Amino acid sequence: MNFPPVTSPADKAVHSKAQAGTFGSHAAADSTANPNLSLGLVAQGTSAYGFSLTPEVKSADVPVTTVVDWGDGQTSTTKSTGGSQDKSTHSYAKLGTYTITVTATDESANQVVNKLTVTTYGSLYTPYGPTRLLDTRNGVKVEPYTNARVQVGGNGGIPAGVTAVALNVTVTNATTAGHITAYGEGTTLPTTSNVNFNAGQTVPNMVIVPVGQNGYVDLYNGGWGSVDLIADVAGYFSSTSTSGYTSLASTRIVDTRDGTGTALGQVGAGSSFSVQIAGGAGGQLPVSGVTSVALNVTVTNPRSAGFLTVFPGGQQAPTASNVNFVANQTIANSVIAPVGADGRIQIKNGGWQPADVIVDVVGYYSGASRSAYLPASPVRLIDTREEAEGPLLRSQYYPVPLGKDLPTVTGFVLNTTVTNTTGVGFLAVTPDPNSWDSYLNGTAYVPNRQPGSVLNWQRAQTVPNLVQASSGSTGVIDFWNVSDGSADLIVDLFGFYTTD
Repeated sequence: MNFPPVTSPADKAVHSKAQAGTFGSHAAADSTANPNLSLGLVAQGTSAYGFSLTPEVKSADVPVTTVVDWGDGQTSTTKSTGGSQDKSTHSYAKLGTYTITVTATDESANQVVNKLTVTTYGSLYTPYGPTRLLDTRNGVKVEPYTNARVQVGGNGGIPAGVTAVALNVTVTNATTAGHITAYGEGTTLPTTSNVNFNAGQTVPNMVIVPVGQNGYVDLYNGGWGSVDLIADVAGYFSSTSTSGYTSLASTRIVDTRDGTGTALGQVGAGSSFSVQIAGGAGGQLPVSGVTSVALNVTVTNPRSAGFLTVFPGGQQAPTASNVNFVANQTIANSVIAPVGADGRIQIKNGGWQPADVIVDVVGYYSGASRSAYLPASPVRLIDTREEAEGPLLRSQYYPVPLGKDLPTVTGFVLNTTVTNTTGVGFLAVTPDPNSWDSYLNGTAYVPNRQPGSVLNWQRAQTVPNLVQASSGSTGVIDFWNVSDGSADLIVDLFGFYTTD
């Protein structure tokens, strides 16, 4: 097996985004209640839960004591002489909106008070549906280089003010090849992609995308011809304390080909089967409290075209889909599925003939987890088409130091795409036990690839899929080409989960 190059573009790209260290600024005008002392405030978001605060004190050149009440029962005190006070930092125990009250007092007992309201930048997850929000087959197709608008905030039971949404976006009836880019309305169209397709294909992909102006998400058709788009919502992110994310090493919990997790044999046309989530995955999943589960669902050996729908246990199958397929195709899609009150999910084969189903669990959402989601400015981390070393070769892997300097980051939201494939195979994404320093100094060893796959391909295909990748113990993530030929790899970063 060959080592790929260790000069990874991600080493710079992810740190320039994830370690920018600020998520917006808040300021309060000077308080001038006391003519001898005035106080302005500037707060800067530093993490999902944290802020830094800089008091701007205007006074005589005398010592000033500044007391910061962070609005959650915690306080901090600094003392300096006039001008800008020392910066204070604070991490809240819970996401939410807080009023920071600052009191500045000089040695002559002159005192001034100022206040500033801030909202933490992290978001927690609330399951919803799955529910169909958009289907252009019932109206007008999306023309090339135009957007389809999807209302999320304020639509149905989804509240206004949500920060991001988990959508399953499906392209169908495409007249040419192209790609779809999902982004918040009112923001700049990023140079990334979420769904890649060829003429005549039906291609689904899960996206986690920021919600823009007035609660809308835009789906941009970057192809040369018109397409139909379908969007099903699985849940949304907000500052309301609901469910944080826990990342897991990919674990296979269902394989109908060998009877893992369900009955041996293909799933019949129109049939459903249930999967135990609570307490499952070899005990990695808690016995209670799981609200949604992050999965990679693969269909293989289908005898006809069709679709799979993943939905909560104890409920009726909704009008939504997660994986679309044609006869004899092997295709995977990322799924975030709400878990039923019985601790189970159900999977329905919407095809006209039987099919095999494989399910890998990669994480879960629960009230016990502190990991909050922070969207990043979408950025392309890897594109082997533009690198001198070329595509990933057969059985080659690409280590990327996504979280090597980010100890509080527990997982990354990525979109992976393979193209220019010369064989048949699949992509695996796994944590690497080697540190990045070991790669740089030549002491890294070839790790054992963990089981599981995130996308499958045939020769000459372009295939995308969302990946919620665990940062592991070292912050290094491996992308494996498990095939009998080479493949170009494209990886886009959309956000990350963090406990800070």
